[in-house]
Amino acid sequence: MNKKTLVIGASLKDDRYSNIAIKRIRSYNHDVKAFGLKPGRVNDVTIDTELIDYDAIDTVTLYLNPKRQEDYYDYIISLKPKRVIFNPGTENPEFYKLLKENSIEFEVACTLVLLATNQY
Repeated sequence: MNKKTLVIGASLKDDRYSNIAIKRIRSYNHDVKAFGLKPGRVNDVTIDTELIDYDAIDTVTLYLNPKRQEDYYDYIISLKPKRVIFNPGTENPEFYKLLKENSIEFEVACTLVLLATNQY
């Protein structure tokens, strides 16, 4: 099952977890969209620097600290994803509450671990 995923906090640097996640999610044949501060490509995925109103996003996976997430609350909620994954270091109880109020599931987990253990 293809779970179209938006990676927020995408990096062009190979050693960043967001970069590794983009590659790994693609290796599981999921469609990937990416948003980051610098434009570029990670393999076949373009990193967008403007917020785009993507259709049918299943999962948003976050690689931004809680303070930086605040600017994206409304955007993420507007996409109506099925779930948001809070990777290590992105935990944000304030955002959990907003997601609950909008009937969006969330997980505090590592995207890479979820993929490796077939729980994605």
